[in-house]
Amino acid sequence: MDYVEKRVAQEASKPAAADDSLFTPLNVLLLGVLVYTVYTFFKPKVPVALPKEEPAVVFKTFTPRTLLPYSGEDNAPVYLAVRGRVFDVSRGRNFYGPGGPYANFAGRDASRGLAKGSFDEDMLTKDLDGPLDTLADLTRDELEALQGWEDRFSEKYLVVGKLVAVGDENKA
Repeated sequence: MDYVEKRVAQEASKPAAADDSLFTPLNVLLLGVLVYTVYTFFKPKVPVALPKEEPAVVFKTFTPRTLLPYSGEDNAPVYLAVRGRVFDVSRGRNFYGPGGPYANFAGRDASRGLAKGSFDEDMLTKDLDGPLDTLADLTRDELEALQGWEDRFSEKYLVVGKLVAVGDENKA
């Protein structure tokens, strides 16, 4: 026990080093927290960028000829009609725009082609100034298929207008 007492007395008689007591792990940790707090308080704030607002869409009446320019060419919107309702399918430009698998429907009445599951040009109305396709000759299965397409378009895309025959644009 004498040894322990002697050793304690030796250590007690040594002058305390100021450097040892200042750089303890706790003091270093507290200094780090203080520096981080000051940094977060004074760091420059990044302005919050609001998402770009989509332009307002006005409901319009289209004829087959006035719908034709909305085929997506030259970065124009992509519209197509199904049973007299005109949908803005621009978000699906990869499918309905130029080069897409449904591109021939862009700017046109797609009702007959969608009902028959055909993307051929002969499914489109040839006479843009004539009457609209009444779809009277479609079978029950084709009408169900068309209804499925119309429901899908209604869920995904905005209705931006209605398709009427030439001469009927001022009616209704």
